[in-house]
Amino acid sequence: MQGRCGWLWLVAAYMAGSGCIPHESQSIGAIDPSSSIPAIQDAARKKDRAAIPALVKQLESDDPAVRFYAINALRDITGQTFDYHYFDDADERKPALLRWQAWAAEHAAR
Repeated sequence: MQGRCGWLWLVAAYMAGSGCIPHESQSIGAIDPSSSIPAIQDAARKKDRAAIPALVKQLESDDPAVRFYAINALRDITGQTFDYHYFDDADERKPALLRWQAWAAEHAAR
């Protein structure tokens, strides 16, 4: 039994390393940061205003790297930060997050 489990582990490791396991497609709302961050960077490069709601949503991410790229993209696109700091804890980020949500809702209504 132990030999079979070892073999299965080896096959799974090979498949993961060779790209045989499907990856999430790149999108701002992707769960995997390796899929969301490139999409966030692309939106920033293109100054894609249609991406703003998804970027604001990513300010709530548990991953500080995702928050970092999201706030930088928002700053590049809008010129605003609303004093949002990706490294603050959730309670400290909340007021700035609310400002972003209100701003996005106001500008989406136009």
